[in-house]
Amino acid sequence: AEEYKQQLEAVMSFAQRIHLDFMDGVFAPTISPPITSAWWPHKLQIDMHIMYRRPMDVIEDIVAHHPHLVILQAESDEVASAVHTLHEERIKVGIALLQDTPVEALHQYARIISHVLIFSGSLGRHGGVADLGLLEKVKSVKALLPDVEIGWDGGINGETIRALVEGGVDVLNTGGAIQKSDNPQNAYNYLASLLS
Repeated sequence: AEEYKQQLEAVMSFAQRIHLDFMDGVFAPTISPPITSAWWPHKLQIDMHIMYRRPMDVIEDIVAHHPHLVILQAESDEVASAVHTLHEERIKVGIALLQDTPVEALHQYARIISHVLIFSGSLGRHGGVADLGLLEKVKSVKALLPDVEIGWDGGINGETIRALVEGGVDVLNTGGAIQKSDNPQNAYNYLASLLS
């Protein structure tokens, strides 16, 4: 819980939209603080990435926070039920695809989801490698869902950021590049400057 607080406080003064990972120790090998103990200032847009084998077990806790967006893993159990529950609660829903999960897994959610997260990292860990070959998956998602927002998680840094944006990525989840920096705001500003 203390690490969660430190990581949030390190970025909340300059970031308007923050991606928070929640892990159950089953789907992802790491266990995060429970969703019930999550908090954030109301001014922030929060995207909750739920890396749980059974997201329906915590769906009421997620709904109680009413975040900007909830991203569910396509590979989890009962994803369709969770997607529909969140949609009924008027919470935006996204689907994350692991490297080997085909874009076709999105078909059943096409009319509901507003975000697709291409996952290039290691579940539950900062500092993944950006597999730029996954930009082909970005193209496939755009072809299937032209209006969907596309996020990327894993290996975003000064060497990869421009290729990702030019490849069609809309939202960059830069966890390690900022959180592991001696000065998170300078790291954020540097990455932003590469896109201007």
